[in-house]
Amino acid sequence: MSYNTDSDLEVKVKKATERISENMHIVANEPSLAFYRLQEHVRKAINPMVDRRVDVNKLHQELQGRCYDMEYAISAIKAIDKAENSFKSIQDNLKNSIFLKQQLKYEESRRKKPDGNSVYKRLSAHITIDLPELPELSDVVNNNDK
Repeated sequence: MSYNTDSDLEVKVKKATERISENMHIVANEPSLAFYRLQEHVRKAINPMVDRRVDVNKLHQELQGRCYDMEYAISAIKAIDKAENSFKSIQDNLKNSIFLKQQLKYEESRRKKPDGNSVYKRLSAHITIDLPELPELSDVVNNNDK
């Protein structure tokens, strides 16, 4: 009977372990438990995802601003390129005005010959005339170089 008791015990143990295993399988795959596992996963994953989304939005705004800056710079360069004829005209006018100013300066220097360099003034500075009867005239003749 001891052999029979052992086999009975084995059968009962085997059935009990199968039921426990089946119950574990049912509990592990129960829908409420699945939702709990999903909830845990979402709680763990949501914060990094939100942080990444905020970072991506921030980078997107910065990128849009830089694209606007680049478009503005490109349009400014194109406008400068279109203004090449105007700059060329300004440059020609500046060169022309500098040349005309130099001509005017030269003409003024040619016309304004200092009287101090004339032969008459240099000679009259060495000659003194004394006219005792007309003292006013002698002063005018002697002060002619001033």
